[in-house]
Amino acid sequence: MQSPFPARLKEARAIKGLTQLQLGLRLEMDANSASARMNQYEKGKHAPDYDTMKRMADELGVPVAYFFCETALDAQLIQQVSRLHEDAKNELLAQLIQNERSES
Repeated sequence: MQSPFPARLKEARAIKGLTQLQLGLRLEMDANSASARMNQYEKGKHAPDYDTMKRMADELGVPVAYFFCETALDAQLIQQVSRLHEDAKNELLAQLIQNERSES
């Protein structure tokens, strides 16, 4: 199974309206290789290290976990949950646990 990372990266970059070069430059990659590096990441030929991935996520306004969501729905959920305040996250988690228990 292929990693969902390349498609999620491309999707997040497109949503932000950035070219591969623009994103690479924002990540302080060398101007001569930024576009090529981003292209290799989006094609799945190479994968960035975690620090680079974290900087990409921050620049694109998504959590790192977004890059590994297998479905579009999961990706949307991760984005929405990541934007919640900690109290709201805890409340949501408690509700989900309660729902799971009541369904068992």
